[in-house]
Amino acid sequence: MTRVAAVQMVSTPVVEQNIATARRLVAEAAAGGATLVTLPEYWPIMGMTDTDKVAHAEQPGSGPIQDCLAELAREHGIWLIGGTLPLVSSDAGRVLNTTLVYDPQGSAIGRYDKIHLFGFNKGSESYDEARTIVPGESVGSFEAPFGRVGLSICYDLRFPELFRAMGECALIVVPAAFTHTTGQAHWKVLLRARAIENQCYVLASAQGGLHANGRRTFGHSMLVDPWGEVKAVLPEGEGVVSGELDPAFVAKVRESLPALRHRKM
Repeated sequence: MTRVAAVQMVSTPVVEQNIATARRLVAEAAAGGATLVTLPEYWPIMGMTDTDKVAHAEQPGSGPIQDCLAELAREHGIWLIGGTLPLVSSDAGRVLNTTLVYDPQGSAIGRYDKIHLFGFNKGSESYDEARTIVPGESVGSFEAPFGRVGLSICYDLRFPELFRAMGECALIVVPAAFTHTTGQAHWKVLLRARAIENQCYVLASAQGGLHANGRRTFGHSMLVDPWGEVKAVLPEGEGVVSGELDPAFVAKVRESLPALRHRKM
């Protein structure tokens, strides 16, 4: 059995404040026995405007955000999935929205750049991530002691073909900042669907509350098991959700309902 945890935040426009919050919540997760912890999307900065994150973009391997992640993984001896942070891209006006993975020694051992960029227009709500983000091109995963971990980010959740391309995973992580509108409608059902169809655990770490820029995120960080049952959830506000991964249960689900072996395409 492996204990995993998702950190939920209500990030601010101030990077230093968010780093302090992340340090506190990751420490709480580790103290609770978690050996793998994931942070939410945009945890280092939820700016007053979408372009604010561009000014805080870091070069791969260098910068205060990455230093914090490496220190936390090493200090607590955990696998740390660093939500997302802005990395410098080839386009000076846009960034990569990137998940970095750190092993218990604090070494960066995995990376995934968000492929699907959120666009939404309804009433007074309007979002277009492509204005400030360059899309990634490669599927991301890494090998943990308990099996393969698939990497996805927020809007990716709506594209099941990405999850199939990860191969057979023991766990899929979903750092996110779902809006309250779309989260209320679709968040839980999409997470359960990805767990059921891939017959694996899904760990989702979300932003969850009203931010200084007026945006309201849905929260509901959760752990879902391979049968689609929600094992733990935090509706709103900052905090930690944790639970156990049971490899025997994964094997039992896949043996009793061998859907992954029955695929034809």
